[in-house]
Amino acid sequence: MRRLLSVAVAVTLGVLGLAGVASGQTAAPAAGPHFQHVCSQARTGSAACAAVLRTDLVGKITPNATVAGYGPADLQAAYKLAAASASNGAGVTVGIVDAFNDPTAFADVNTYRAQFGEPALISCSPSAVRTSTTACFAQSDQNGGTSLPRTNGGWAQEESLDVDMVSAICPKCNILLVEARSATLANLGASVNTAVRLGAAAVSNSYGGGESSTETTQDNSFFNHPGVAITASSGDSGFGPQFPAASRFVTAVGGTSLTRASNTRGWTETAWSGAGSGCSAFVAKQSWQTDSGCARRTIADVSAVADPNTGVAVFDSTASGGLSGWLVFGGTSVSSPIIGTVYALAGNASTVTYGSFPYSHTASLFDVTSGSNGSCGGSYLCTSVAGYDGPTGLGTPNGTGAF
Repeated sequence: MRRLLSVAVAVTLGVLGLAGVASGQTAAPAAGPHFQHVCSQARTGSAACAAVLRTDLVGKITPNATVAGYGPADLQAAYKLAAASASNGAGVTVGIVDAFNDPTAFADVNTYRAQFGEPALISCSPSAVRTSTTACFAQSDQNGGTSLPRTNGGWAQEESLDVDMVSAICPKCNILLVEARSATLANLGASVNTAVRLGAAAVSNSYGGGESSTETTQDNSFFNHPGVAITASSGDSGFGPQFPAASRFVTAVGGTSLTRASNTRGWTETAWSGAGSGCSAFVAKQSWQTDSGCARRTIADVSAVADPNTGVAVFDSTASGGLSGWLVFGGTSVSSPIIGTVYALAGNASTVTYGSFPYSHTASLFDVTSGSNGSCGGSYLCTSVAGYDGPTGLGTPNGTGAF
């Protein structure tokens, strides 16, 4: 697999690329002229996707064009997953839940895979994905059928991001993309139930909305699936909780800035300033969370790269605002499918109890000890410290042992 050369595209486009983010440098928040949240703000009862696009790093649509952003080899190296990615995952299905249709999802993920030397996925039906031992791709509506919803360009970019991240971490895994008919929490939740019913061992949810008193009911109806690893993005607006990351049944995934470094690991991470975190207003704390500054559910549990300044390469040909082809994304929409797929690589999902497993396996995580995502009186809820903290949880993967 080829590593991506950020400098090359930076020269081509006349901008400072990802290589310009120095080791340990504090990244800028996900706001400003070169960043774009691709989904509209969530209305009450609905969710927005958590993808942040770098609008200054857009490559050609031609396959094998020079592209920016971290690719599979980078992510596998940073999180010590290369051996597991090469060997594990055959016959395991990772579910992706999003809203609306991405009509080019299958073609786009195979363009991504070709770029990085991965064999193409085959197409399979939603009903057959659980039995395929050859890596396959299935796309379904929220009921498990093929009456796909209308296209939405922003959510299509989100879907391409999610699918590419699964492919980057687990090339042998099957991918099941379940598309809700709209971005209501009810339709997205029904899609989670469908992904589980169709055989997903892990389900990633790269979206969220504000908390409400109804979420405890939705929590039980849509996310209570023992033996399935369900991940949810913590959000991209800094300090403050959102749902479904606040669900007691999911692994809430925060975000980091990931840069190369001349240390033993070869990489360093700090908390990303946009990563969501906080203390739920409604959901009870579970026994495996023992932090003392929040009486209810604390967000997040673990984390992975999410800073668009140190973002990932994605291929999407469903144009949104004229931006298509090779793109660079950040947001906790990156970190959620990464963590969900690490669960799939580990192969333990059928035995884990919701998000509890990492709490008893912290030795297999990289602790993130610097950076913050807002102001909360210097509390660990918004500032990274040794051990558990809100923006990065317990840390980031160091192999599959914590999952």
